[in-house]
Amino acid sequence: MRLKNLGDIPNVGPVIAAKLGLLGYKSPSELIGQDPYAMYDDLCKLTGKRHDLCLLDVFISVVSFLNGEPQQSWWKFTAQRKAELGK
Repeated sequence: MRLKNLGDIPNVGPVIAAKLGLLGYKSPSELIGQDPYAMYDDLCKLTGKRHDLCLLDVFISVVSFLNGEPQQSWWKFTAQRKAELGK
């Protein structure tokens, strides 16, 4: 699958693509190897508000997919996020 735009990534629509754009990402390839937890924290700092943690699940799904993992719905990452943040 050839991904040119942020909106081509599974689980990324216009709103999520805009949030990724706020973080400075312009293409899917720029997200490979990124830390979704740091991305979420950076977005919260940048916007001055705490975003719904479901957004973190989306970021995890995006980075996971772009790092070569199978495509999954963002909510499949909720348990992983809860386990990570519970440490």
